[in-house]
Amino acid sequence: MYEILKKRDLTLDTKLFEISAPLIANKAKPGQFIIFRLDEDGERVPLTIAKADKEKGTITIVFQEVGKSTTQLGTLGEGDTLLNLVGPLGRPADIEKLGTVVCIGGGVGIACVFPEIGAMKEAGNEVISIIGARNESLLLFEEEIDEISDEFYITTDDGSKGHHGFVSDVLKRLIDEGRKIDLVMAVGPIIMMKVVSDLTKQYGLKTIVSLNPIMVDGTGMCGSCRVEVGGETKFACVDGPEFDAHQVDFNMLMSRNRRHTKEEDLSMKDYKEHCRCG
Repeated sequence: MYEILKKRDLTLDTKLFEISAPLIANKAKPGQFIIFRLDEDGERVPLTIAKADKEKGTITIVFQEVGKSTTQLGTLGEGDTLLNLVGPLGRPADIEKLGTVVCIGGGVGIACVFPEIGAMKEAGNEVISIIGARNESLLLFEEEIDEISDEFYITTDDGSKGHHGFVSDVLKRLIDEGRKIDLVMAVGPIIMMKVVSDLTKQYGLKTIVSLNPIMVDGTGMCGSCRVEVGGETKFACVDGPEFDAHQVDFNMLMSRNRRHTKEEDLSMKDYKEHCRCG
């Protein structure tokens, strides 16, 4: 059993949990993830490790309540436990001193890119961070990211805070200003990563994205998380989750992520009726 030591509401439907998991915390590196299972009947759900504290023996996860399992997870509180937690899974991010690195996070992806911002800064890079959300109330980790970044930009779709527009707008402005950029890292909605990739490809800027396909076992055996990268089939759980953005078939990824939409909707409907919530 893995105990929830701390719970924090970040937005209306986005939660932060700090969980006791000493073995995972001891080995986790930026870019890796865990898979949790609530109970014997629960599905396996992957979540990025937003922070790992070796001394405390804890990991921090951030999740948005978008389906049955994450909604059910959100009902838990401090002192509650998860039945299963496996990790760290996936290949760690390649962290090295490159020069100037632009780290981009969109929506819940802000929490995912957060540990990589810190790691890239610690490696001696100049870090420019750009985060975006639909509106101000959905922004995450603003103060924390600002503190560890050399430059920090905020965008919102509705203009409620920062630049009125998208993260790609700010990135394009930096490029047009002639800023020397050695690497772009982007984590967030698939369409956001695709737009960033399409932009940087025009300028030949190396770009890394963290993919979020549907996963089941997390060990590369089930094949559910397969993605096409450079014309080859890769498994995001063991070959990734980070890949060269310019080699990713984003259209295929979006299509595959929609393949269980009907079943997901039915599961959520059944859960709401059963618990008489929502």
